[in-house]
Amino acid sequence: MSRPITTLRVVALVAAAALALAGCGGSAGAGGPGATTLKWGFSLPTSWDPVTSSTGNDINTISLVYASLTQLDEKGNAVPGLAESWAYNADGTAVTFTLRPNLTFTDGTPINGDAVAKSLLRGKTQENSLLKDQLSTIKDAKAADDLHVTLQLAAPDYQVPNLLAGKTGAIVSPKAFTTDAKAIPTNPVGAGPFKFESFVPESHATLVKNPGYWDAKDIKIDRLELSVSTDPATVIAAVQTGSLDVAVITGTQVAQAKAAGLAVDVIDSFTVNQVDVHNGLAPLDDAKVAEALKYAIDRKELIDVLNGGIGDVTYQPFPKGYVAYNPTLDTEYSYDPAKAKALLAAAGHPEGTLNIQITVNSVQESRAELVQEQLKRVGVNSTIKLVPPGSSTWQQEVYLGRKAQFALDGTVGRESPVQNLTVVYGPQGLMNVSRTASPEFLAALDTVRKTPLDAPNYAAVLQNAVKIGVLQSPSISLGTVPRIVIRNQNVSPLPHFPSQFRWDGVTVGAGA
Repeated sequence: MSRPITTLRVVALVAAAALALAGCGGSAGAGGPGATTLKWGFSLPTSWDPVTSSTGNDINTISLVYASLTQLDEKGNAVPGLAESWAYNADGTAVTFTLRPNLTFTDGTPINGDAVAKSLLRGKTQENSLLKDQLSTIKDAKAADDLHVTLQLAAPDYQVPNLLAGKTGAIVSPKAFTTDAKAIPTNPVGAGPFKFESFVPESHATLVKNPGYWDAKDIKIDRLELSVSTDPATVIAAVQTGSLDVAVITGTQVAQAKAAGLAVDVIDSFTVNQVDVHNGLAPLDDAKVAEALKYAIDRKELIDVLNGGIGDVTYQPFPKGYVAYNPTLDTEYSYDPAKAKALLAAAGHPEGTLNIQITVNSVQESRAELVQEQLKRVGVNSTIKLVPPGSSTWQQEVYLGRKAQFALDGTVGRESPVQNLTVVYGPQGLMNVSRTASPEFLAALDTVRKTPLDAPNYAAVLQNAVKIGVLQSPSISLGTVPRIVIRNQNVSPLPHFPSQFRWDGVTVGAGA
């Protein structure tokens, strides 16, 4: 699922809680003399179980303890993970994954074809699973032997290797979920780069390096302490003093962070700020009104004011440079207040007569206030409804309750571009609060699924589906949201993977 995610969203934690985790970065940890500890201020997942995790942002923390069948490279392409290779049958209705040999979960259970099949099928069948929709393309999963698992598909679908690169393909120990599935949200058992050591809800988690991880040689951190990030006003001081080693800031804080002697990494991501527009609710049920709002938003001003100019204006839910990005949309809804006013007048709404409600997560109130000001410039009056932080509250107000006319939201993207298009524009997509989609769009998605990723026309087919989705939806893409990370100088630069935070090769110490 998706929820409002921007670099402005941080969860407050009192300074005392952060200091309780303090210690010098690079100090000896549980591994004894010479072991390194990294303290990361970010957020805790909604659940440590990929089956019940409820936000796309959770992949950043769930991936600490789980390995997926595949993973995404720096360009967003599927590459080996737990599976070292895969092959489709002739018509694309089945795909067989070859697993890496001699791997185990952190509870000692072997990672074999049967374990992988059981883990994926759990996501399809467990009553409270939030992966059912994503896994609907898989009819069945069966182990051919210890190193091979075959997925039978409902229809040809070449997106599966991408789909399984994130939460959907995170493999959980069958021993753990058959023994006590209810324990996994707070006591995960996977095969990721780190092993769970302890967890205090709403506060912090402690993890230690998993020597059995398939790529353990590239994990240089012995102990990782994950805590809820400090308040934006104190986060720079927290990293400067060593309470944290790594944290996320907004673009408006970059100059301050550099002045404090901290290193800054700007990492492109799949995250795109969006507006979920419900065209089933008056007055947005008038197509002219919905279209006018697309021209009324000054995307560049939002990026400049709220994120220090870091990020790119975009009119689609994908960043530049990604295979799904359609360059023909670059000027489709460029800021044009005169056109917005003309469309509103044509719809029978002279300046000052149209009223809408802006719904926003309360930690993003400043974003709502700037959008409110922009709408006022074209003669649209608006009120702001603040939703308290917490994914369940947002879901009931926007995604499930569908009560919001104009919700400031954001997609963190998905490992499969088709999956992201489905979430944002599909008839059951949570961010598509209108729950409508044209037959043309659905047909375009099917064409993408049936096209091999290495086919010469794959990019063109995918970008066509993106264009149809953008043009048929009342919702509005605003701009990309790179991850802006501050770190102590004794922590080496973070790798640039757009899909999630990764710790491959990151070192802590004097030689970083």
